[in-house]
Amino acid sequence: MTGRDSPDEDETGENQSLHPNEVEERVRDALDHSQSGAPAAGAAVRDWFSTDEIFQRIVATAEEEIDSSNRELFYSGLAAGFAITLTFLGHAAVAAAVPGEPTGLLAATLYPIGFLFIVMGRYQLFTENTLPPVTLVLTRIASLPLLLRLWMIVLVGNVLGATMGALVLAKTGVFSPESTQLAVEFGLDAVKTPWWDLFFKAIFAGWLVAGMVWLNHATRDSTARLLLIYGIIYMIPATGLHHVVVTSCEAMYLVFSGAASLAAVTVDLFLPVLLGNTVGGVVLVALLNYAQTRERRFPKQQERGAQLTRSEWLFGSLAGRSRVPPATEAPSSE
Repeated sequence: MTGRDSPDEDETGENQSLHPNEVEERVRDALDHSQSGAPAAGAAVRDWFSTDEIFQRIVATAEEEIDSSNRELFYSGLAAGFAITLTFLGHAAVAAAVPGEPTGLLAATLYPIGFLFIVMGRYQLFTENTLPPVTLVLTRIASLPLLLRLWMIVLVGNVLGATMGALVLAKTGVFSPESTQLAVEFGLDAVKTPWWDLFFKAIFAGWLVAGMVWLNHATRDSTARLLLIYGIIYMIPATGLHHVVVTSCEAMYLVFSGAASLAAVTVDLFLPVLLGNTVGGVVLVALLNYAQTRERRFPKQQERGAQLTRSEWLFGSLAGRSRVPPATEAPSSE
């Protein structure tokens, strides 16, 4: 009789005569953890994750992303940059439809649309990557060069996608005359803003986007994520903050419309917003949230040899699944 026919053994010959409590514990463990080992349910309350559990879920996401090829990262970043065009388009269109509205709250109604495409579609956005990959560096799963490589590829893809979108909007009849005027005004108002004011506004925007990533990993369903994304991203235009990829689209629209030079928008607009978003995401979210966690890794992973050495961490090219043993790996008997 085969192992499948035996009531006491499974396909691997493992004895199935287990106590009901042990069976229940195994089933619950399988349901409460994903294949990577990240928690799929809270330990104390199933639909409420602890800070450590949120951190572990972010690490799992980051490991998957940082192992992506350059081509995958670039085209995902390109798609995200082009999706931001929808944010720029929607913002200008609604603003034109409600002329004279003093608060700007109605004009911001469609601003989150591009971010919904990006986050729900799992595109790569630079400001989102100020949190997950940084957690890998902080836990010494990934090296600094790999973080910089991911940032560079994604940022180039984002800016190129936003530039392509701005070119289409500037050279075609997509915008109405009223929307065209307001689109130019958005960019000119930002360029006229003092450099350090832009920088600090961008810090808060970076904080919001990276915080959105953290909170997304604390939710368990798409509806909650959609509402979370919309509410947080809506705050950026509603409070006059600046996001670097949206700013890239606005800046390049000015250039293609002949309203500003490339040098001016790069130095006076793109650079302070880029630096501010990075500081806001890395310092105010990644570092502070990392500091309040106790367990830096998945509880079931083998610690032996998991972390990078100091030399690998500073100069190496190791990261993610290529370095860290999976949660199901058994300890070596040697």
